[in-house]
Amino acid sequence: MKSTPSKWRLLRTQPAEGAWNMAVDEAIMEFAAQGTVPPTLRLFAWAQPCLSLGYAQKISDVDISRLNHLGWGIVRRPTGGKAILHTDELTYSICGKNTDPHLSGSILESYQHLSQALLEALNQLGIIADMPKLSLNQDPEIKQNPVCFEVPSNYEITVNDKKIIGSAQARKKFGVLQHGSLPLHGDITRIIDVLHYPDESYKQQARTALREHATTIEGVLGYPGDWWLTSYAIEDAFKKVLNINLLPMELSRDEGQLAFDLYNTKYNNSNWTGRI
Repeated sequence: MKSTPSKWRLLRTQPAEGAWNMAVDEAIMEFAAQGTVPPTLRLFAWAQPCLSLGYAQKISDVDISRLNHLGWGIVRRPTGGKAILHTDELTYSICGKNTDPHLSGSILESYQHLSQALLEALNQLGIIADMPKLSLNQDPEIKQNPVCFEVPSNYEITVNDKKIIGSAQARKKFGVLQHGSLPLHGDITRIIDVLHYPDESYKQQARTALREHATTIEGVLGYPGDWWLTSYAIEDAFKKVLNINLLPMELSRDEGQLAFDLYNTKYNNSNWTGRI
């Protein structure tokens, strides 16, 4: 007999700048960890192209003058990993207690579990994806690569050996935050324009390598992915695969206030963004 579905909250939020998106994610995690709001699946987008750096990534990876020239934003994530250019994509975040059955265990165990729903969502969109386990002995040059979608990781979601969803996770004392990027369309190599490379030859090599290792929904299906259609596929997959009852709700007033504080003191603050 099938178990009783878990009750989670579903948030679809308006496109926003990078600092606000990261502030909202952390605020949700804090309140979900306390149990004052339900575990939450959030689906969102970005108001302008924004480069996000991993928690421990060096700001020196970024060509700030080029970034400013293009009018793109920059933010540092609370999760690890390498740089991602957020544009023309659907972004998801998952927040809850580390004792939740869907989030408990190690980072790798919970990541593998949640990815089953992401695989099903892609399947509903007509994309047959895979989630291979890789060798732990990565090439040192690969580890130094500043681009998330070119850096392999265990249980990454791929199509024809090309990464299509880049995800990362942060675990605090009682809470878990996982978020990820699913590119819908556009040139996957645009990120190369705002990263530092020794010279133009290296930059061109990086573009070629990224095209070989990453893709978008458009790259697989031949037409641009639709944000709303993709969001409904993810919602349905979480319900079916993980047996979660997703209840459409809004941010609480307290979450909104904490997000506002985090935006001003942390994510929109150069001391945080450039701390390494």
